[in-house]
Amino acid sequence: MQGSTEDAGRTPADPDGRWLAAVMHAAFFLLLGASLIRFLLRHPGDPHTPWIIGLSAALSLLYLLEPTPRPRFRHVWLIAVVAAWVVLVVMAPSFAWCAVPLFYTGLATLSPRPALLLVVLLTAFVVTAQLQLADGFDPNLVIAPPAVAAVATAVFLHMRRQSERLAATERREGTLAERQRLSMEIHDTLAQGLSSQQMLLQAADRLWETDPGTARRHVRTAGSIAERNLAEARRFVHDLAPADLAEGGGLAQALRALASRESTEALSVRFQQDGVPQAPLPDRAQSALLRIAQGAVANAVEHAGAASVVVTLTHLDDQVVLDVADDGRGFAQATAGPGVRGHGLPAMRARVQQLGGTLTVESAPGEGTVVSAAIPLETS
Repeated sequence: MQGSTEDAGRTPADPDGRWLAAVMHAAFFLLLGASLIRFLLRHPGDPHTPWIIGLSAALSLLYLLEPTPRPRFRHVWLIAVVAAWVVLVVMAPSFAWCAVPLFYTGLATLSPRPALLLVVLLTAFVVTAQLQLADGFDPNLVIAPPAVAAVATAVFLHMRRQSERLAATERREGTLAERQRLSMEIHDTLAQGLSSQQMLLQAADRLWETDPGTARRHVRTAGSIAERNLAEARRFVHDLAPADLAEGGGLAQALRALASRESTEALSVRFQQDGVPQAPLPDRAQSALLRIAQGAVANAVEHAGAASVVVTLTHLDDQVVLDVADDGRGFAQATAGPGVRGHGLPAMRARVQQLGGTLTVESAPGEGTVVSAAIPLETS
């Protein structure tokens, strides 16, 4: 039952839930049909036969008319199904074994305590009905139904708890992934923009008295960066593409705009492209490479004290490669800790790994740094 699987903590798209629901549907109708055939064979010409056939047909139709998974209507429907079955069992005790799929229906529809109470009542009713069919007292008829009910209930509750744990785990993983995404976006956009604004405003403050024209230019540039940061913040909150990509022109144009925007009197940022793209890169790959370029340029400014940065986009037959090389102070990779260049490198590595690519960093003291991100075209 689709609604049942939802109430049991699984989504309707869950293949295990659909499989279990299909099995229970089939079991119910097989047991109902077998019970009807048994009654007709054992009691030919019984005056209750028309009633038994009519009630069996009514129960089948009622069982098929399962309502939408709103609790109130499902509870009414379950009561009607159980009541019809009880009447059938009173008239013909052989219908008692239809209780097994009804266990499932009750457990899937009700909360645990009412469901367990229903299972106990159904089991007691089954035991009573089976003892009526027997010539005398049979201990198997007293022990077997409760044992079957206990096993069915234990398996179902275990599956429900496992499903709830899996759903909780998926929610936690989704939350962590979203936190990581926001962390990377904040680092690659807002944090870098705020750092640039701080340096520009500090420079404007120092020059305000001696060179007011330059100071005003610094303030206007800081305002422009703030405006762009606001646009970026709005976009990554809605999980949209970076603003440079949204403006059109593709990754190359976005990297060219980045280089132009980051170039100052103290820093030269150049962009160059090698090779011809065979086809447009997927949006995820373009966004990742642009963010990596932003992070690498920011690292060159904030941590390396670079005077020159070259951003190179290379299109190969099987992959696209982004290289960001700076002439800064560099660092010793063998002794570098995880935060030697801020939080940028872990964020870059996470972006590349999500696309099945690789990130390499080449650096040495006094020799600058080269960050290289390679993304295979078949998985990007």
